[in-house]
Amino acid sequence: MWRQSALAMAVAAQVLLAAAPQPATQPSQERELLSRIRRLTVEGRRSGEGYWSPDGKRLVFQSEREQGNPFYQIYVMDLTSGDVKRISTGMGKTTCSFFRPHSDEILFSSTHADPKSKQLQEEELAFRASGKERRYSWDYDPEMDIYAFNEKTGAMKRLTTARGYDAEASYSPDGQWIVFSSMRDAYGRALTPAEQKQLETDPSYFAEIYIMRADGSGQKRLTNVAGYDGGPFFNHDGTRIIWRRFDESGLIANVFSMNPDGTDVKQLTDFGAMSWAPYEHPSGEYIIFASNKLGFENFELFMVDSQGTREPVRVTYSDGFDGLPVPSPDGRQLAWTSSRSGGAAGQLFLAQWNHEKALEAVRNAPPRKPAKK
Repeated sequence: MWRQSALAMAVAAQVLLAAAPQPATQPSQERELLSRIRRLTVEGRRSGEGYWSPDGKRLVFQSEREQGNPFYQIYVMDLTSGDVKRISTGMGKTTCSFFRPHSDEILFSSTHADPKSKQLQEEELAFRASGKERRYSWDYDPEMDIYAFNEKTGAMKRLTTARGYDAEASYSPDGQWIVFSSMRDAYGRALTPAEQKQLETDPSYFAEIYIMRADGSGQKRLTNVAGYDGGPFFNHDGTRIIWRRFDESGLIANVFSMNPDGTDVKQLTDFGAMSWAPYEHPSGEYIIFASNKLGFENFELFMVDSQGTREPVRVTYSDGFDGLPVPSPDGRQLAWTSSRSGGAAGQLFLAQWNHEKALEAVRNAPPRKPAKK
């Protein structure tokens, strides 16, 4: 997946997750935490996964809006002027962009080097033109690799070459490291018949967390657990990696953290639902994430203390999809992807964030209880 693929997995799964009553300490309306909500993207079929520039003046995001290409491309938005420019090639599929601190580089994942890219685009366009419809899903393209684009020179550098999906990448706060998710293990060794069947039905099962230097060197695997490990980010000071791990069934996911060398793994949520897309607030006090705890296809934003000692606190109150939350560098705004504007496709939204209220709510939340099995 790109980081949003958990939504596709939830829609595809034929299981309902039981909702649970929320603790009384939680805010009862999202306006207690979010104010001045506005939609940032209107062009194209869908947009999402917006990540802030280090100075808080721009967002880099993905959007389906190119003529002749039905797949995501990567764009940068100036939040002052509203100007938007594409930085990806316009060919193939792209996802998971991120600004490199102290640099002119932006990373993202792309399949533009795949000789079949044009053919796949034309096949998808023909399918849509036929009037047929299918549920949105992410295909974990094995030709997806990570690239770094230099805004100043226009140069594009390929950072990964292993066959298998390489995506969901982000930089460390000092810009020297990249953490990412990869399914390369499923393509780099002989699979058993059971594993081959698993790859054909759900390739995300083989996703693990990796780390590498910003130039692509020193690639190292950090996790080795059955089930999808993905969506990793460094915390505010680079001392921990935060990500989400699915169980082997692909139906339950929780938020985890570990040291950058893969040691000291800690489970931060036990929510009994599909909880994913975690991102730490720059204060280091809490993590904001998405979960369908309240309904099979109703993803809401929640937050939990960074040590995972308390029950998550609900943030959004809107039917449909709210996910991929990213606080601004100063911690006073929140960008996220939502379908609240209507329809199933997501768009980027921006709001003022009440950090003081959030901190109060997190500190007043009850101690974490294990999910009922």
